Amino acid sequence: MPITRRLFTTALASAAILPAQGFAQSTDPLALQQALVDGSPDQFLDALGQIEARGNPDMAAGLIQALRFTRGSKTQIVETLKAVTGADAGSTWFDWMLWQEQNPQIVPHSSFIEFKRGLFLQIDPNFDVFLKPKHLQRDRMKIRLEEITWGGVRKDGIPSLDNPTLIAASDATYMRDDDLVFGVSINGDIRAYPLRIMGWHEMFNEVIGGVPVALAYCTLCGSGILFETKLKGRAKPLIFGSSGFLYRSNKLMFDRATHSLWNQFTGKPVSGDLVTSGIELKQRPVVITTWKSWRQSNPQTRILSSQTGHRRDYGSGVVYNDYFASSELMFPTVVDQRQHRQKDYVFGVRLFGGAKAWPLTAFQRKKVINDGILDTPLVLIGDAKTRTVRAYERGDRQFKQSGGKLVADNGEVWRVTEDALQGADGTILPRVAGHIAYWFAWNGYLGAESELYRG
Repeated sequence: MPITRRLFTTALASAAILPAQGFAQSTDPLALQQALVDGSPDQFLDALGQIEARGNPDMAAGLIQALRFTRGSKTQIVETLKAVTGADAGSTWFDWMLWQEQNPQIVPHSSFIEFKRGLFLQIDPNFDVFLKPKHLQRDRMKIRLEEITWGGVRKDGIPSLDNPTLIAASDATYMRDDDLVFGVSINGDIRAYPLRIMGWHEMFNEVIGGVPVALAYCTLCGSGILFETKLKGRAKPLIFGSSGFLYRSNKLMFDRATHSLWNQFTGKPVSGDLVTSGIELKQRPVVITTWKSWRQSNPQTRILSSQTGHRRDYGSGVVYNDYFASSELMFPTVVDQRQHRQKDYVFGVRLFGGAKAWPLTAFQRKKVINDGILDTPLVLIGDAKTRTVRAYERGDRQFKQSGGKLVADNGEVWRVTEDALQGADGTILPRVAGHIAYWFAWNGYLGAESELYRG
C-alpha cells in the first residue's frame, strides 16, 4: 500500500491514542482484551494477569493484536504471550504475527471478533461495511481474521482511478523514457498506466476495448493483475477499491456492490456476501515495460494523464522508493526462501489447469524460453532488467531470438504483438495472461499448487 513510513507511523500513533473506557476489573474475555489497549495502567496489568491465569492460548490472537496498538508495556504483553502459548517467538508484533501464521491450530476465543472489530472501527468507522459480525465468523471466511492487518490507511485512503483521463503519447511530457508502465491492449484499444502514478492508487476501473476491467496493483507484493470485472449473472461490472486491510502482506481489495473483501492475488472473495459464490476473476494479459519501449511498439497508445484529480507526488522513483529498494518486507508473512529470496521477481501464469512461475533471472541468460504448463506448450519472451515478460501458446514449435527477431525452428520469422504471435502464413498463436510478482507472494499463495521453472 503506497504510504511512506512517516505516514504509516503518524496514522498508527493516531489510532493508538484511544480513550480509556473506564473498565472495571472483569473476567470477561472481551473486556480483558479491550483493557490491553484502552484500559488504565492498573486495568492493563490486571488483564494480563487474568489472561495468564486462564492458561489458554485462545487469547493469543488478542494479545498479538494488542501488541501493535497498546499504550502499555509491550514487554509485559510478550511475557504473557510466552506464558499462554509456551512459545518464544520474539519481542515484536511482527515476530508474533509470523508465529500466528505458523500455528493455525490455535483458534481465537469467540470474543476476538468483537475486540478486533471494535478496534478497527476506532481507526475508521467506515470499516464497518467490511466487518459485519455475521461475515467474520470463522466458518464464513476464506482467510483467518487474526491474520488481517491494518495497512495504515482508512477505507479508500488509497483512492482508485475510475475511468481516468487518458492523453496521447505525444502529450505525455511528464514521462521519462525509462519510466515503467503497465501496458494493456484489448481489441485494438491500447493504453499505458505508469507505475509512478499507479503506485499511489493501486487500482483502476476501466472499460478497455469494450471489456470492463480492473487493474489491481499490490505494491507490497510487486504484482499488477488485470481482471475482467463483468461476471455472468450480474447486470453491471464490479467496481473495486482498496479496503485499507492486508493479509499476509497482500492488499485486500473490495467490490463496491457488496463490500465483500477480495484477495488481490487470487481474484477470489474471501469475506462478505460473495464469499460462497465460487467467483474467480478472469485475468487478461498485462505487461510491465519502459515507456520508451511501449511507445515504440505501440505508437497509437494513450497514456494516463498526471492530472488525476488527486494531489500526489507522481515524480519518477518517488512512490514506495524505500520499500522497492529494500530486501525486507514491511508487513509480516512467512516466506520460504530456500529457492529464492523473498523479493526476487517471478513471472507467473495460472491457466490450463495449473500454475507455474518463471524467475526473472532466467531471462538474463536468454530472452526466449520454450516451456509450458502441464500439457500446454508456451513460449515466453522476457527482459529481466525491465520486468518485461509476455507469454504465448506455441503449439509444437520451438522459438529463438535471432537478429532481434523471433524465429521458429523452421526459420520462419514471427511478428510479436500484444495480442498474439503472427506467422507469415497467417497462423496466430494467442497471448497468455500472466503477471509479475515478488517470490514471497507467489509462493505464499500458490506454492503448493505451482510449478517452478528451473531452466
